[in-house]
Amino acid sequence: MTAPGPAIAPEVGTELPPLSVRVTRADLVRYAGASGDFNPIHWSDRTAAAVGLPGVIAHGMLTMALAGRLVSNWVGDPGAIRSYGVRFTRPVVVPDDDEGALIEISGKVSALTDTGPGERIAKITITAAFEGKSVLGRAVAEVAVPPS
Repeated sequence: MTAPGPAIAPEVGTELPPLSVRVTRADLVRYAGASGDFNPIHWSDRTAAAVGLPGVIAHGMLTMALAGRLVSNWVGDPGAIRSYGVRFTRPVVVPDDDEGALIEISGKVSALTDTGPGERIAKITITAAFEGKSVLGRAVAEVAVPPS
């Protein structure tokens, strides 16, 4: 049985197709309902300002999930993702308009490891940026890919 993953075995340096995602206040409301995270910093400008934020911010876990979409889109099978972790380094400020905040996400195969017969793990280093600045640190996924 072949390991799930991209149709072509990747090499170190393979770049994943980039992903651009707009996050609006409506997206924050939907995410709050799905996650149960109704912290007012994610919907109230007044509360965000009171705690020293530059405005309403996206949920960190929403930003993480959007970056994870880059990997699941590329690998084709979310079950092929063996691990995924990030550090939150900067908030994504979501304006109260129809445009929202644009998050630019990219990734690259930074290592490949043979873990057994017919299995190979690709380490994917992910970059997520808002207004040209990184919003996730140490964003890395490990994904089962076809053997070379």
